[in-house]
This record gives sequence, structure tokens and C-alpha cells, in this order.
Amino acid sequence: MEPYQTAIEAASGHKLTVVPNKTSLGLLALFEKRADFAMISGPLEIETEILKSSHPDLPFDRLRTFNIATTRMAFAINRDNPVRALTSDKMCGVLLGEITNWRDLGGPDLPIRIVKVREGGGVQASIETELLHGKNINVPDPIRVQISSQVVKVVEQLPEALGLSQLSIVMNSNVRELKIDRPIEQHLDIVTLDDPTPEMLEVIHAAREIATTAFDR
Repeated sequence: MEPYQTAIEAASGHKLTVVPNKTSLGLLALFEKRADFAMISGPLEIETEILKSSHPDLPFDRLRTFNIATTRMAFAINRDNPVRALTSDKMCGVLLGEITNWRDLGGPDLPIRIVKVREGGGVQASIETELLHGKNINVPDPIRVQISSQVVKVVEQLPEALGLSQLSIVMNSNVRELKIDRPIEQHLDIVTLDDPTPEMLEVIHAAREIATTAFDR
């Protein structure tokens, strides 16, 4: 949304204020009517479960989702890490805490440190849904950051780090992608409270159009 904000504004005819934060905070702002839209990058069912534990009385049935684009998440590693690819089974073992040292994957004798966004991140939700079949990531001593762009910054500094990020962020950073044998897709959606107004639909349609052009490049 941020890199293409001006284009979306021009196509929709509406001025936007974009506030980057965790998915759960965006949904809460939507419920509190401090925002017209929330942006999510993980399954809505998973994201709402986080809020239900702290705000069980919110009207979750009033949420409406509109897909804007589909992208791919990526595992980020330090450029000094010699490991280049893993099977999905091996990656599951890492994320479930069964494999805890890079040495066991053909890398250096260093503990694997998972870097991820604090609870509410869409990347983590997509991994847990698609790769771990609903199981939670369970690793010793993870490094938690506030937003996804900070993940690669930490990975750049730590040779033992394994970051959970989006492919576009990894490709535009100074880290490498650790590939697995099947892609994990992320659905990037806009969420509204109840049906959107005609003006809101204009923004949604413009965002879809701009996203299609951007992702085709």
C-alpha cells in the first residue's frame, strides 16, 4: 500500500492515510472505527482468533474480506550462511523445535534463531496454516520484532538467524532466501466492517488494479 499509495489515490479519487502495524492492531482499529479498512496478510480466521482471546465480544461476523493480491512468503538467512535449500519436512522440524542447530542442516555449528513478528503477524499465520497444518511455531528463544521489515534487518546482523518474511522484502534486502520444496502463498486482503460504501469500493478496486500491475513486473 505504501509504495503505491499515490497511484491508488489517483485511480480511486480518494486520499489515503496508511498506518503500518500488526494485523491484530489493524483489525482492532477497524472495530473501534478509527479506520475504514484493515490490511491483513494471513487467514482471517487465524487473525481473529488472536483478538477473540482478548476481545471476545467484538462482532467478528460483521467483517468482510476483499483479496487485493497474492504473494509468496520467504525464509530469510544471513548471506554468510552456506545452507541454500531445505525440504518442507526439515523446515517443519525447525519450526517445531525438533531441529535447533544449523549443523544438522549442513551449516555451521550455531543455534537456529527464528526471527518473527510478534503475535498478530500474517506471515506466521500463513506458515502455521499451510506448512505446519495448524500447529503453532514452537522454537526456543525466538527473536520478536514489531513489523515485518525489521525481520531482515535482524537477519542481516546475525549469522544464526532464520527470518520469517515476504519474498518481496527479502529480495530487496541484503539477505538470502532459504528455499523449500514448495511455495507458501500469502493472501493480501483488505477488511471492512460490514459491506463497504461505494467510495470504499473505489479504493478496493484501485488497489487491486495497481497490485496486479506491480506484481506482474
